Amino acid sequence: MTPLVHTFVHDGPGKLRLLDDPEDGGDMAGFESSRTRLRGPEPARAPGARSLPRPGDDDLCVQPEDVEEFLAECALLRGHTAELAARSGYREDYVADRLADITRAALRARSVGGGVLVR
Repeated sequence: MTPLVHTFVHDGPGKLRLLDDPEDGGDMAGFESSRTRLRGPEPARAPGARSLPRPGDDDLCVQPEDVEEFLAECALLRGHTAELAARSGYREDYVADRLADITRAALRARSVGGGVLVR
């Protein structure tokens, strides 16, 4: 399944409600292989990321209280798109576009007091 990035809000304890995704297709977190080649532990951790590095089959759930830190991590990674591209084998513009989609979801989350889910 192609990984997508969503914005959510809590609808009670343990209940997430996904908000509508952007109509422009800006919910793409990458190809299935991006889970390991781009956001996997080694490629994303190298520049100093802590949230995005995930084992290939793990979802990423950023809680509302962690969105600011997550946005800072996205900004850090945007400064390393060439390095991430070289490590992952993807083109730099592909890496930048995926980070932009993830960042937009985090900005939406911040504006509604929600969180981010990449799955």
